[in-house]
Formats: sequence, C-alpha cells, structure tokens
Amino acid sequence: MRKSVIIKAALSSVLVFGISGCSDIFHKEENKIETFTSYFALNGDVISTDNVIQNLIAEKTGAICIETWQKSSSSVEDTIKEMITAGKYPDFIYGGSAQQILVNSEALVPLDEYWDEYENIKNFYSEKEWDKLRSETGHIYYIPPFNNTYMEEVETEYGGEAFWIQVKVLEWAGFPKIETVEQYFDLIERYLAANPVGANGQPNIGYEILADGYMYFCLDNPPQFLDGYPDDGCCIVDPDTLTAKDYSTTPTAEYWFRKLNQEYHKGIIDPDFPFLTTERYYEKLATGNVLGMVDQHWNFAGIEDQLPGDNQYVPLDLVVDKSVTPRYKSTGILDISQGIGISVSCNDVESALKFMNELLSPEVLNLRFWGIEGEDYEVDSEGKFYRTDEQRLLHEDVDYCKSHFCAYRSFPFYTGMNQDGINAFSRDTQQSEYINSLSSVMKRCLDAYGVKTTAELINSSGENASWFPMWTYSNTFTTDTIHGKAKSDIDNVKRKYLPNVVISSDFEKAWENYLNEYNKCNLNSYFSELTSQIRIRSAEK
Repeated sequence: MRKSVIIKAALSSVLVFGISGCSDIFHKEENKIETFTSYFALNGDVISTDNVIQNLIAEKTGAICIETWQKSSSSVEDTIKEMITAGKYPDFIYGGSAQQILVNSEALVPLDEYWDEYENIKNFYSEKEWDKLRSETGHIYYIPPFNNTYMEEVETEYGGEAFWIQVKVLEWAGFPKIETVEQYFDLIERYLAANPVGANGQPNIGYEILADGYMYFCLDNPPQFLDGYPDDGCCIVDPDTLTAKDYSTTPTAEYWFRKLNQEYHKGIIDPDFPFLTTERYYEKLATGNVLGMVDQHWNFAGIEDQLPGDNQYVPLDLVVDKSVTPRYKSTGILDISQGIGISVSCNDVESALKFMNELLSPEVLNLRFWGIEGEDYEVDSEGKFYRTDEQRLLHEDVDYCKSHFCAYRSFPFYTGMNQDGINAFSRDTQQSEYINSLSSVMKRCLDAYGVKTTAELINSSGENASWFPMWTYSNTFTTDTIHGKAKSDIDNVKRKYLPNVVISSDFEKAWENYLNEYNKCNLNSYFSELTSQIRIRSAEK
C-alpha cells in the first residue's frame, strides 16, 4: 500500500480494532519504509513499536507490517462482514473461519496471477498442494502459513490438543502414569484438597474450560480423542465404510459431559468458565493457579512461556479406558480452509508479495525464529546454532522479548529443519536448546517418564489417513449451502447448551434438552456432505 494510503488505512485499523502503532507508522514514513496493515483472525500480541528485529527485517525487506488481531468480543465472521460492508480492508488478511466469506465476496487478490516473480512464495508448496487451494475460479487467494515442514519434523514441545496438567501436580503425586479421565480428575481433586491456594496466595482452579467463540472445541471435542480417534474435528470416521460419524452423541460424549458436570459440582471446575472471554482465560492461566485444562498448545504457549517452571504444563493423551489407544498427535497437515491473503484495498500488491517472498528467505527466517547472530545465538565451528546461559536467561525476560523478537508468525514459514539443513528452524525446536532451557522440575518430570521432550509423551498415531483431517473441509462451509447452514446451527446449539449441561443441577434434563435442540439441526445433510468428501479424498490418495 502506498504511503498516502497507508497512514489512512492504519488509522482506520486503529479505530476498528483498537490497535496502537500510529507513531511507528509515521516514524517508518520518515525512513521511507513501506508500511502494510493487516488483520489476523487469531489471538496474538501487539509487539513494541520500536521492536529491534522487526526494524531490522524492515531494513532488509524495505517494508514493515503492523499486525492486528481478533481481540474484541465480536466473532471473526462479524469482523469480516463489517469490512465487507464498508468495502475497506487492511492489506493482509488472515480470515480464519470466515476465509471463504472473503473469497466469495471477491475481497482478495488472486495471488497466482503475480507470483511468477516471487519464487519463495511459488515454491512454498508443490503444484499438487497448490491445486488443493484453488477456488472455483481456478485462482489461489490465500496461503496457509503453518505446518509446512522442511526436510523433516523436529518437534520438541508438543504443539497440539491434549489434556494439560501442571508439572508440579505430577511431581506432588510422584509422577504417576495418567491414562484415563478418571485418573486425571482424581489427581486434580487430591492435589486441590491438599493445596487449595497457590504460591501467590490466590485460590487454585482445578480445571478451566475455554468455550469462547470457535475455541469452544476445548469443551466439545474431547469425546473423539477419548474413543481413540484422531483430530478430524467435525466428525469421527469409520475407516471400513468411509463414513462420517457424529462424536457428539456417543456414549463417551454423554460420559464426558456427565463427568464435567460432576467435577463442576465438586468445585473442581472454575464456576466462571461459561462467561470467560478468551482474554480472561489467558489472564487466569497467567496467574499460575490453573491446574489443568484441554487446549491446543499453540493457543496458550505464549502464556506458558511467562510462567515459573512449577506452573508449566505437561500434555496427556487421555482415553475413556485403558483398552483404547490414544491418537492425539497429527503432523503434516495442509489446512486448505484458511490462510493469509492480500486484499483488493492494497494499492501495491507486488510490494506486498515481495515482502512475503523475502520473509521466506533463509536470512530473514533466521531473524524471525532465531534472532540476531552474536546477540541471540552463536554458531559453532560445525555450523550448529546454540545459546549461552546469558542469552537463554535474557530470553526469559518478557519485556525484552516483546521489544526485541519479531517472528511474523502468521506469515508463511517452514517448520522442521532450518534452510541450512543442519539446525532446527527455531531455537525452541533445537533439541539441545530445548533441553538446556528446561526448568529443573520439568527435567525431573521428563526423566521420570523416560523421555527427552514433551512431544514424546504423546502417542504417535502413525501416517495420516487419506481423508485426514476433515476439519480442513468443514471449515470451508458457509451458510450459503444447506450443509453449511447445518454446521452453523450445530455450532450455535453447542455453544448455547453445552455450558449449561456442565453447570446444571439436573444433568439428565439438561442433556435431554441439549439433544432435543441438537437433533433439530439438519444432521443428515451435514454428515452426508462430510462422507462424500471423505470418499473423494480417499479416491485421490
């Protein structure tokens, strides 16, 4: 976007999303750095306006992006629809669950018409993978930025969904093997009885639930995992008949919500959970008083990084009973449902593409995920990256990190190996660095369970099935279709009724009321559409 337009657009962004950063925009104007605006339908933090690495990247690329995030209480869909109604967009948009609304409204530029000049972008995926992202027009309008593995996956911290428990709780109990929901809540109950308050003098919360907006999956989808299915998200799949099944009404689903109801009335579950916004949920985790929850690690990792070692979390892949093999872990997912695009309001599409292209260069990738050589990390004679004790300690300083590091994490990047083929892509996934950065209690925990990383605590589910994961398809549904309307109705019923099922003094009645409303949705249309896609994907594999 050209300078005269940038300032106006950025000021508009501040008004709409409540994001600061105008002074930085004018500062960059003086230095002739092109400034782009953005909106990400994700949770994120606004970094300091004088961020060291962001400014260094700007010097190398000639551009800077002011990142804005979905922080308000309104839904992503509402935010996107407001943009569409106004006919004004930030330069870069990550639409999340409203991505297809953006595409259908012709709000995004067809990237494939430009990218021949930008090899890093064009080569980010294979032709076969890009074809999966083509819309009905034949064009590609957005780029999924995550889970593109270079060479091989080198996961250290488990990044997916799990039951989480604070490491101090496990240590208190002598690091027992926890395999089932019953064992999990039994441990939390016993620990909470012995430790009603935390080290800060505030009451401990046995179990927290995030049920705000699309994040209500933390409440809704554990039954699929408890029965040993992988994270298809919108359904479970019968591999023999290639049929989509409903995990919401299984015996395990009823067991799960009955268990939550019991734990709620025992005082184990936070009584405020039905009213928590995502921001308030983060605030509760940041106190260090939440003992356990279900969540995706990527959703709270930034909060966990700020917690003392005793308050950090360990993932558990729980099942309904010990006869079930857990299948939580999934890798190598191409999420075709959403990604980052360039809006039709951007007045300089080629410069925007140039910026994204250069963010994928080896030099800038190192800046994004390792920092500055000689300041944030060192390189030994064999080319191996490492940090000194002083550098590791500095990285624990929250204020320093906010003013220094800039990962542009919602722009495309590679996971797995570094482009040099020697190191991991980030300091967090370099195993030697990961081990050296562990707290003493976490080291004791991993030693007790005979593993070196938290990723090893989660059972590997093996190769992905041909259809997996189905949420990458259901997330493309819009209410313009019968099955899309059914999905919307299903989501609305769950968000409205499931919290009440947990807190109700009469579980049987609350569960019956939920099922009555749930069955009014067009379930047949929804699951029939999912079944059709499962069979299409299976035939293509």
